[in-house]
Amino acid sequence: MRHSGIFKNGRLGAFVLAAALSASPLLAADLSGAGATFPYPIYAKWAEAYKGKTGVGLNYQSIGSGGGIKQIKAKTVDFGASDMPLEPKDLNESGLMQWPTVMGGVVPVVNVPGIGPGQLKLTGPLLADIYLGRVAKWNDPAITRLNPGVKLPDKAISVVHRSDGSGTTFIFTHYLSQVSPEWKQKVGENTSVSFPTGVGGKGNEGVASYAGRIPGAIGYVEYAYALQNKLAYTLMQNQAGQLVKPSSESFQAAAANADWAKAPGFYLLLTNQPGAKSWPITGATFILFYKQQAKPETAREVLKFFDWAYQNGDKMAEQLDYVPMPAAVINLVEKTWASGIKGADGKPVWPAK
Repeated sequence: MRHSGIFKNGRLGAFVLAAALSASPLLAADLSGAGATFPYPIYAKWAEAYKGKTGVGLNYQSIGSGGGIKQIKAKTVDFGASDMPLEPKDLNESGLMQWPTVMGGVVPVVNVPGIGPGQLKLTGPLLADIYLGRVAKWNDPAITRLNPGVKLPDKAISVVHRSDGSGTTFIFTHYLSQVSPEWKQKVGENTSVSFPTGVGGKGNEGVASYAGRIPGAIGYVEYAYALQNKLAYTLMQNQAGQLVKPSSESFQAAAANADWAKAPGFYLLLTNQPGAKSWPITGATFILFYKQQAKPETAREVLKFFDWAYQNGDKMAEQLDYVPMPAAVINLVEKTWASGIKGADGKPVWPAK
């Protein structure tokens, strides 16, 4: 698995791609975006390649989905990014549209002595009980029954969660709400929730850092962060009752039943999908963009970047264990660009194909 060129000091962080990729000042043509840390690795990879091809850079602030939603609504960036899709009503009220770029998986990671990647099994209800604080030690019978033969210590579980408004948290808590009635009633789902226990880390990188440093920790991160930080991910029992490991194959299996054509405003959630091979905590990540563009030339450059990424970025996405969008979905997305995005003069920003 190759992650070179987008990580520093063994961990991920917020980035300014234009500065990282060129020592020269930001050019007028450089693009600005902010939001989700979930797609940070692939956006960085795409932007590096795109700048090499076109000279156009990308200043993207990896600040979490909540921050991305706020910044696009404040019109301080050219586009926002969120792992929590906005409902059609919210999009219409804000004058926004959204489209998915890639799909991937959120994975539980643990720091338990002697436990390596894929050696610990969890179910959704058990994961919810851990995050509710009901299961508080690694040798709790609920965990040991599911993991016969695995030596689990008499050690407190240190829960780690996101401290910022996060689409990763939305995907994670949406899943827990589906599999645990108690979680749904007491905590619920959102980009930010009141976790009953644990410590908060900022961004996927913050959670990965805490989980790597705190003995007995459990956290949840996007898969690339688990790999880069060499964290022990768990197996998860899916809706079909099968224990699966996180991988591009299990993310793809979860995404296989996604019918984007029937999703109004591309509002579609991929957690707890059917299928024996499906990873249960799968989600897409989205771009937020104004339908009415005061700077149509800048808007067109943003769309050119994502069009290039759709046409040329699949291999890079797969190297980082993201699932690219199917060609039919890309065609659907670009049709919405052509019909839904206009300049102040009312003319379409993106040509119909």
